[in-house]
Amino acid sequence: MVEHQDETRIAYDGVVDLYASLFADRLETRPFARAMVATFAELVRGTGNLRTADVGCGPGHLTAILHGLGLDAFGLDLSPAMVDHARRAHPALRFDEARMEAMPVGDGALGGVMAHYSMIHTPPGELPAVLAEQVRVLAPGGLFLVSFFGTEGPEPVRFDHKVTPAYSWPADRFAELLSAAGLTPFARLLHDPASERGFLDAHLLARRP
Repeated sequence: MVEHQDETRIAYDGVVDLYASLFADRLETRPFARAMVATFAELVRGTGNLRTADVGCGPGHLTAILHGLGLDAFGLDLSPAMVDHARRAHPALRFDEARMEAMPVGDGALGGVMAHYSMIHTPPGELPAVLAEQVRVLAPGGLFLVSFFGTEGPEPVRFDHKVTPAYSWPADRFAELLSAAGLTPFARLLHDPASERGFLDAHLLARRP
């Protein structure tokens, strides 16, 4: 796990400014994703525990959106350059360097965790450990929103992402991983691709019992 994450960190460290310029306003043109993020925020507010982690936060734009939706949101990212950018772009918010399988958060501390296309680089064999960590930090009743590239085939598909290799997933398979990790998936949204790769855009909402 460390080797592939080091490769991912180095790759994203090298594209911070370009990535931030391309994705800072991304949700403004993605109504389905925007609706899922808003639904997630509303459900987290309903738990009474507003503390929420934006895992793989990149330049921090979605952390700021979650904050604007009433959550006590903070960002975590593998890339120190991304964390530095996020801190400069959103000085009122908290951003820390962290790996998804080793979050600097206490057991059961969070009302929500969001992973917006940030788990796509994790090899399939390593994903259960990453998801187990998200469950660890969620309080009972806490919400998890994960977005990823979906495929209609039976197995995950490795592809050449523009930054570093990534994987698309059948939504049913990813939902099974959530269940195996101890979450209860209860909502999903699949819609036509927004990129030339031809994958579906997939969003799954789950709750920790």
